[in-house]
Amino acid sequence: MTQWINTPDALRARLAAPPATVGLDTEFIRERTYWPQLALVQIALGDTDGDILLVDPQIPGMCAALVPLLENPAVLKIMHSPSEDLVAFQHACAALPSPLFDTQAAAALCGLGAGLSYQKLVQAVTGVELAKGETRSDWLRRPLSPAQLDYAADDVRHLHAMHRHLHARLDASGRAHWLAEDSARQLAHAADGDGERWPHLSMRSAQFLDADGQRRLLRLLRWRDRQARSSDRPRSWILDNELAATLARQKLDSRLRFDALLDANPKAPRSLRTPLWEALNTALPDEAKAPLVRGDDRDKKQLRALQDAVTALANELQLPESVLASRRLLESLQDGAGWQGPLSGWRRPLLEPRLAPLL
Repeated sequence: MTQWINTPDALRARLAAPPATVGLDTEFIRERTYWPQLALVQIALGDTDGDILLVDPQIPGMCAALVPLLENPAVLKIMHSPSEDLVAFQHACAALPSPLFDTQAAAALCGLGAGLSYQKLVQAVTGVELAKGETRSDWLRRPLSPAQLDYAADDVRHLHAMHRHLHARLDASGRAHWLAEDSARQLAHAADGDGERWPHLSMRSAQFLDADGQRRLLRLLRWRDRQARSSDRPRSWILDNELAATLARQKLDSRLRFDALLDANPKAPRSLRTPLWEALNTALPDEAKAPLVRGDDRDKKQLRALQDAVTALANELQLPESVLASRRLLESLQDGAGWQGPLSGWRRPLLEPRLAPLL
């Protein structure tokens, strides 16, 4: 039977001598906040139900009691697609689960497919079919229902079995260090609390703005992120994308015109109009270095050749193409960004001989 942990002392007692590997997952709520509200932490110390701990992080002192496990370099943390869980841990515990073994990333490097859900991977590796009934539960309520507890336990029940299977395959193919490198990059990204440096790059509407407009958009998105973090509210509640693009489209050097535009928009943050006006018209120290979103002016023939080269290499390695290089990363190579981020490390010696001649 799984164990409900509702005191820090009980958690410390169970984690006094942790095994070399633990399965780890969280449940959180992020509908009305910027930061994920950590509602439950599931820990699998082994393969049996008696090894599964369901930890209530809402209890005072519980997050602090989790930190020694999260930061223990001798304990490998097995998680599935943990990017948002990492944010939740970083915010609630000021700690990250390191070292990390991401079963979704491992499955992709084993050639099983990119972006596999936990349910699909469990079925592929163990043959067990899991229920999906509690994915939209209220995890902050207490007590949790038996169905919620069963669902939460399922999320870590098979992590050890999947780790053994995937690690053996990675080790046999000589790709274990690929996963370790990608996991370290994922942890470094989660530890960087400053947010995305160039958030305008992920907005489709930015391609329809000129260079000055994109820089104004960058100012607004950086301001929005700071406001969302400090108030713990979703970004869209501060300033939605459509209004941000509208404000950035033309130089609004008249406060009267700016106010009129806000007053005409029902979603405008009227109570924040003065700081919003200042953000729009205050240049950022690094905005001259900001890469610009491009529309259809890239060399499409060259991009197609790059994609074909990635496809050919992926087929040879029996890997999903997206694991090697996404379209966005290839476009960054076209733009002269160089071999940085995910394209550095183990990917570069594989891709550069194929792609550099095409560039």
